[in-house]
Amino acid sequence: FWGHGAAIAYPGCLWEQRQGHPGQFASLSQVFCFPVFYVKRTKNHQWRCNEATFSCSSAELCEQWIQVTREQLSLLTNRPKRLLVYINPFGGKRRGKRIYEEKVAPVFQQAGISADVIVTERANHARDHLTTEANLQQYDGVVCVGGDGMFSEILHGLVARTQNDNKVDQNRPGAELKPCMLRIGIIPAGSTDCICFATVGTNDPVTSALHIIIGDSQPMDVCSVHHNDVFLRYSVSLLGYGFYGDVLADSEKKRWLGPARYDLSGVKAFLCHNYYKGTVSFLPAEDNLGHPRDKMQFLCLLVSKWFHSCVAVSSSSWKVICGKFIAINAANMSCACPRSPKGLSPSAHLADGTADLILVRKCSRLDFFRHLLRHTNTDDQFDHSFVEVHRVKKFHFEPLDPQPLLLENQSELPKKPGFCPMGSAQTTCIPSAAHSSWNCDGEILHHAAIQVRLAIHNIAETVKRKIKLRLHLITAKVSCLKALGKTDSALMTHNSLLKC
Repeated sequence: FWGHGAAIAYPGCLWEQRQGHPGQFASLSQVFCFPVFYVKRTKNHQWRCNEATFSCSSAELCEQWIQVTREQLSLLTNRPKRLLVYINPFGGKRRGKRIYEEKVAPVFQQAGISADVIVTERANHARDHLTTEANLQQYDGVVCVGGDGMFSEILHGLVARTQNDNKVDQNRPGAELKPCMLRIGIIPAGSTDCICFATVGTNDPVTSALHIIIGDSQPMDVCSVHHNDVFLRYSVSLLGYGFYGDVLADSEKKRWLGPARYDLSGVKAFLCHNYYKGTVSFLPAEDNLGHPRDKMQFLCLLVSKWFHSCVAVSSSSWKVICGKFIAINAANMSCACPRSPKGLSPSAHLADGTADLILVRKCSRLDFFRHLLRHTNTDDQFDHSFVEVHRVKKFHFEPLDPQPLLLENQSELPKKPGFCPMGSAQTTCIPSAAHSSWNCDGEILHHAAIQVRLAIHNIAETVKRKIKLRLHLITAKVSCLKALGKTDSALMTHNSLLKC
């Protein structure tokens, strides 16, 4: 909870009933009140801001409560006081600016958070500003109002700035990246908002704003993607080659359609049903990090890693798989979204230094449709003979065939490239290029051959930090009661304070 923005006592009026004289009331007496705002969890992982008003018998007692409450809140150093906010006015349905002004800014103001707002005017505006111009020392965090692309832009700006300040060469695949000291907040205002949904559980702007206000934090894995020792991009959610790369490449030509372009391009890529030859080599994760199909809960995995990190089982050597693939996906998180509530890899864990590598081999169009359909329900999407999944720490991909491939008989080519009838068993679409493209968090990578490495976070420190925060909150509540005495029933009850 947090105090009122102007946190001063204000007088109110209360009628008091005289004892022994029903229906008769005394003259007006004066009481003093102050409001406390607190977070209330509701259904579907959404949070809302509620208000509780506490009354005191005197102005001095009211001021004392306000002072003690402020002192206890000031001890919560994880809560931001000043933020740098970037708004993408063009993403999604172009509602980013309105969402911030109507739903987020008032809540920030109530919590006493000051924000410097920048409305971006072009692609990579936020990234360039963070890399070269922004004075980051005066902020407690950076907030992006937009979709996954806007988050990626902020991430690249902060990481590049941090590495440049520490003279780290990002082009070296084995370089140890320096962690960013500033946290990134997301206010969802994009098309899919996969990163926000997978980490918070909902795409509600108010919920995200409240998480930022109370200082909630969630470490995440970051993949660095290189091509021939040249840095390309970072990824925090999905790297997709083949189907998802083709969908993104085609959708970029239809941006005027808005979010509907993904549906149209998805249908087109499905009807084309292309596959690509290549070699995937990967370094498996340690055995104690689980398997993508083991259904182990995230918290259980964190505790397991914390207590057993000293006896971690060494991973085996690199493994190599050659074949014909319709899709190659690497998920750092579940990649859940409203259309796919469980995501591409439901058991993918956050901040464990691994990614789930999903290989979809050549199969019939009907089998591939069944695989895609399982992303929308609770069935196991990996339970197919043509799908395999591995938990990895690194992986490389090399395309093998320099020419476009046709999935079926090449003797009967469609007259119109780019379209195939649903029932056709003899033809498929002609790929527009020799290879597919990589879909990197919604951005296109045109290099097919890539090397991917994951940054590993210190899970033990993360767990201890969260436990320490919870203990500190409990101590703060008890200190409030001891400082003022919980026996004053006219002030507030013990249970009411604990509820706040």
